[in-house]
Amino acid sequence: MRIAVSSDMDEPVARLLVDELRRRGHDVLTHGALHPGADPQWAVCSEAAAREVAAGTADQAVVCCWTGTGASIAANKVPGVRAALCTDAYTADGARRWNDANVLALSLRLTSEPLLKEILDAWFAGQASEDAEDRGNVERVERLDRSRAVP
Repeated sequence: MRIAVSSDMDEPVARLLVDELRRRGHDVLTHGALHPGADPQWAVCSEAAAREVAAGTADQAVVCCWTGTGASIAANKVPGVRAALCTDAYTADGARRWNDANVLALSLRLTSEPLLKEILDAWFAGQASEDAEDRGNVERVERLDRSRAVP
């Protein structure tokens, strides 16, 4: 799978994320502080990674900033992206299952190495629900995307 990864800071957990994704066999596209010469601002690099997903050049993305909040907000402004800030494996599983999330947002401050691996395990094991109510909610979000004016 091709995964776009962004971080506004070159923190150990961000480097570990890239290494862990590669160890799991994913092709990683880096943005922000993880890519020499790229703009590391959280809004800029999170948008860049999210746009890779929206354009289909990445299957999913992981966006990171100190709290994960700004990265998730920026990513969610890109039409077609459903970013979820996950601080534990249960939330990551639910984001994939019920929300069909395609972008994982992580906190550089709160995510330890063991927690990162648990979150990634849950994220990649998760499958989008086929339940009619769950699909209806995701389709509603997609309609909201289409109704937004594109800058």
